[in-house]
Amino acid sequence: MDTVEGRTIRKVMWRLMPFLVVCYFVAYLDRVNVGFASLQMNQALGLSEAAFGFGAGLFFIAYFLLEVPSNLALDRFGARLWIARIMLSWGIVSGMFAFIGRIAGFTGLSNATVFYSLRFLLGIAEAGFFPGIIFYLTLWFPSVYRARVVALFMLAIPFSSIIGAPISGALLNLTGAGLAGWQWLFILEAVPSMLMAVLVVFYLTDRPAQARWLAADERGWLEMRLESEARTKAQAEHFGILKALSDPRVLACAFVYFCLNAASYGVAFFLPTIVKGFGFSNVQTGLLAALPFVFGAVGMVLLGRNSDRTLMRREHVCFAMVLAAAGVVGAAQVSSPVMVLGLLCLSQIGVSATPPLLWPIPSAFLTGTSAAAGIAAINALGNLSGFAGPFLMGYLRDATGNFTAGLLVLGGCALVGGLVALTLKVNRNLELAVAANPAR
Repeated sequence: MDTVEGRTIRKVMWRLMPFLVVCYFVAYLDRVNVGFASLQMNQALGLSEAAFGFGAGLFFIAYFLLEVPSNLALDRFGARLWIARIMLSWGIVSGMFAFIGRIAGFTGLSNATVFYSLRFLLGIAEAGFFPGIIFYLTLWFPSVYRARVVALFMLAIPFSSIIGAPISGALLNLTGAGLAGWQWLFILEAVPSMLMAVLVVFYLTDRPAQARWLAADERGWLEMRLESEARTKAQAEHFGILKALSDPRVLACAFVYFCLNAASYGVAFFLPTIVKGFGFSNVQTGLLAALPFVFGAVGMVLLGRNSDRTLMRREHVCFAMVLAAAGVVGAAQVSSPVMVLGLLCLSQIGVSATPPLLWPIPSAFLTGTSAAAGIAAINALGNLSGFAGPFLMGYLRDATGNFTAGLLVLGGCALVGGLVALTLKVNRNLELAVAANPAR
C-alpha cells in the first residue's frame, strides 16, 4: 500500500528536484565556462596561465566573504526571492566577460585587471547559491533521504559538463557582430541564468507549510517529520550560530571540502587545456572533456544511494576522496592521452560523489538558523581552495611547462582530505532514531 511518506517524498522530489537541477546546471556552467573561453581568451587578452589561474580562483575569495551572510539572508527573506536575486546578478556579470577588452579601453585598466574584477564580482553575485540550496533541501527532505537528494541535485555538475562542454567547444567556432567565439560563449551561456531567475519567483515554495501542491495529510506528515527530527537533534545538542561556526565537526567538514575542491577546480578549469594539448579540435575537446563527468554522474548516484542505505557517511566520503586522489595522481604519471583521460574519469567518480556524501553529515546535527550558518561556513571555507587549486595549477604549468607537478599536489590534497574524513565524529544513532520512529 502506498504510504503517506511515499506519496509525499515522491511529490516533493518531482516538484523540486528537476527545477533545482536546472538552476544549478546554469550556475555551474557560468562558473566554469571560463575554462573553455581560455582556449581563445587568454591569447586575445594577453593573459598568462598563472594570470588566468589567479583570476579563475578570485571567484572563490568573494564567494568566501559573502557565503554566510547570503545564507542567513536566504533564511530570513525566503529561498524564492533570494535565489532569484542571485541568479539574475550572476547572469548579468557573466555576460560582461564578453566585453573585457571594451571595459578595459573605457576605464583605462588592463585586460587582466578587468578579468580579475569580473571574476571577483561573479563570486559576490553567486555567493550563497549552493549552500542556500543545500539548506533549502533540509527544509523539505528528512535526514535519511538527503544523500540521494543532494546527489540528484549535484547531478547538475556532471551534466553541465556532459552537455555544456560540447556546446562550449562548439560556441568557440561562432563569430559575428564583431565578436569572437569566446565572447559569444559568455553571452549565450549567461542568458539562461537570467531567464531562470524569473521562473524561480513563480515556481519555488519557501517551506512545506506553504505547499498548496501537497495534500493536507502529506503536508501535515512532512511538517511533523521535520519537526520531530529538529527536536531529536536539539535534545542531543543545542547549537547557536556562533557555536555552529566554531564547532570542530564543522571545521573538519570544511577542511575535507577544501581538499576536495582543490583537486576538483584545479583540474576542472584546466581540463579543456589538457585535452586540447593532445591535438584535438575545439569540438573534439568539448566532447572528450565531457567524458569524465559521465562516470562522475554514475558514481554520484550509486554511492549516494548506498550511503543513505548504510548511513556509513564518513566511510563513503573517505572512499570517494581516495578514488579521486588515485585518479589525479595516476594521470600525472602517464603520457598516453587514453590513459590520462581514463584516469581522470576515475578521479571524477570520487570528485563528483564526495559532496552528496559529505553534506548529510553536518545536516545530521545542525538545525534551523545554525544549519544555514554552518552549511554556509563549510562551503565558504571549503571553496577557498577554489582559488588555491587553479592558481597553483597555472603557476606550476608556467614554471615546469606541463601539468604533472600540479596534478601530483592536487592528488595529495584529495588523499589528505579522505584520511581526515575518517576522523569525523558522526552520531549515526540520530539518523537511525528518527528513521525508526517517524512522525505519521
